[in-house]
This record gives sequence, C-alpha cells and structure tokens, in this order.
Amino acid sequence: MSKDEIQGEKSSAQAFAYTPGLKIKEAQTVEKERRLPIQGEVLVKQNDNVDDLTKIAQTNIPGDPYMIDAAMMWGVLPETIPECMEKPLGAEVKKGEIIAKYSSFFGIFKKTLESPVDGSIENVSKITGQVTIRGSPIPVFVDAYIPGKIKGVIPKEGAIIETNGAFIQGIFGIGGETHGAIRVPIDSPRKILTVDKITPDMKGNIIIAGALITADVLKKAVQIQAAGVIGGGIHSKDLVEFMGTEIGVAITGEEELGITMIITEGFGELAMHPKTFAVLKKFEGLRASISGETQIRAGVIRPEVIIPHKNEELKVGEAFSDGMISGTPIRIIRNPYFGAIAKVVRLPVELQMMESGSYVRVLEAELEDGRKVIVPRANVEIIEE
Repeated sequence: MSKDEIQGEKSSAQAFAYTPGLKIKEAQTVEKERRLPIQGEVLVKQNDNVDDLTKIAQTNIPGDPYMIDAAMMWGVLPETIPECMEKPLGAEVKKGEIIAKYSSFFGIFKKTLESPVDGSIENVSKITGQVTIRGSPIPVFVDAYIPGKIKGVIPKEGAIIETNGAFIQGIFGIGGETHGAIRVPIDSPRKILTVDKITPDMKGNIIIAGALITADVLKKAVQIQAAGVIGGGIHSKDLVEFMGTEIGVAITGEEELGITMIITEGFGELAMHPKTFAVLKKFEGLRASISGETQIRAGVIRPEVIIPHKNEELKVGEAFSDGMISGTPIRIIRNPYFGAIAKVVRLPVELQMMESGSYVRVLEAELEDGRKVIVPRANVEIIEE
C-alpha cells in the first residue's frame, strides 16, 4: 500500500467492518444444495418431505478400465487379436468369462483370454494388441443430509433441502457427513471429557467433549461406534496420534477414521463457547446432522452441526449482516490471543503500523477476563448469535 493510499485510508470517516464469522444459532432456516458429481436422475419432487437419509438423486460413474495385453500374452502379432474376439465391442461380460480364443498349428495349440472383471468390452486395438475391459458402472447416490422439505429441484443433478433448526459452525474438523443423537456427558463447557464417561450406550451418538478432545477419547468413541465427537479444542499431538499422520489444513472431510470430529474454538485446551454449549445441551437427545469438512482457502467451508427442531418458541434468525460494531462478540483466530472470546470495544478509523511494518485496520477488544487488547481486524471472526 502506497503512502498516498495510507493517508487516504487514515482520513476515511468509516468505522464499519464486516468479517465473516462462525454461526451459533438456536433457530435458523437452513438450506442445503445436494448435487451429484455427474448428471443422473433426481428422485424427489418440489415440496416433498424428506428425512436425512432419503436418497434424492442417483447416477452411475463409469468403472475403472482394465488393460489386457493379449498379443504379448499369446506371442502373436497385434493385428491378430480383433479376429480372435468371441464378444463384440460393447458386450457385457462376467469375471472369468472367455472373451477371446486363439489356435495355431491346425488347432493343436489353443489359447483363451478371460475377463478379469465384470464389465463391458470397450476397445480392441489391432495396433497394440490390447483389449480394454471397462468395469461395471459404480452406482452413486446423494442423500438429503438434513430432514426437511424440497425447496427446489436441480434437473438431472439434485435438489435444495430446507429445514428449521439449530446451526453451529466449528473452526476445524475431520471426517465426512454423519448423523446421530446429541449426548452431553459433561456439565460445563470448561470441563474435559474423560474416557470413563464414554459408554456403550453412546453407540451412534454425537458426543460433546467440552474444552478438549483427547486422542484417548477419540479412540474410545471409535471403539463404541459413536458417530461423532465435538469439543472446544484438541492438541495437535493428539490429532496426529489419532490419525497416525500429519494432516494438511487446506481441506479435510475425506478421512475414513470411523468417526467425525469437530472443534469449535481452535487448537489446544479451549473452553467451548458458552452459547455453543448451551445450544447443544438444550437439544440433547435430538438427532443432528454433522460434517467435519473444512476448507480454509478460497471458498471457505466450515465444519457444521445442524439440529433440526420445531420449537415454535424460538425465533428463526436471519442472516447476520450488520458487520462489526461496538459490542459485537468475536473470536480471535491468531496468536497471541488465539481462541480467545471477546467483544468489540472500539473500531479506530486510523490504520496502525504492525511489527512487520505494514499498516492495517485494528480493533480494540475486551477479553473475557476484562483485559483490553488491540488486534488486527483480519485476526478475528464474528460470532453470530
């Protein structure tokens, strides 16, 4: 940024900023767009009511190709192979079925070629002498993920599902979409769940772990076949121990570890936000849909917890659009106050120079312990309540 630009910024009268934040909503209209990876058939109609496991669309993905070097196997010229085929191009074949025959020396020596898989004959090359078998199509379904009503149909691709319920976003997660009843075996967002509190009757449940998820808790949750674990934080060493490898933070959600994990505050021992804990406790016993998918680059994706409910006493919240003002609840997402919950006290108009020498917009925030700190606005996220 040039000196003139800095002076222009300093003279601006605006003290308004918008920072995308993590939502914590007791009641909100939630929409989910569910699409197939390639075009196929949509199985639902507009205004249909669906549950979370309803299949809304289906398609078939082409199977893997299998190359058979028949000419080399038989020791013949490549142009010989097409004449030896017992099945035409496009024909369906079964694993072990004879698809080609070759004989020489007046039929004394006979050779056959069997299909290595169920599939169809895709190509027979007289140039290479190779036969290509395309494996059987792989059926793919997309389910609704959340119960609700079909708000719109996307022809040949999927549908948009709408529901009302609680909605919580996390800061990091692993594991894909899953479902289960919420279980809260601790009585405070600052408590740490211990292994002895995870019992066999939590099979299929989503367990709330308080301020810290340990590797032992994750292992026990997998052992009893829990659906998920949600907590305020996790130590990096515990995550590596559980996964058996370092994890890239660019995108997650494809891990197959037997469980989905979501942390709501950050890495380390961090008390779960009181509002988050209160919402989870309020709806204990209800079935939730969760996803650990996280993407922190372009097209940010946050892990999420959706708890559909029909509590008419709760007002359905609108999307947060007011940005940061004095009193806005925030979470600090960079050191030295990483994970701290605070509220905005003041939004100075002037840019301030950081240790790096760059000029940035900052805010004054009050931490939960009453301390007031100055942090760059880019280092915070709004907590939508």
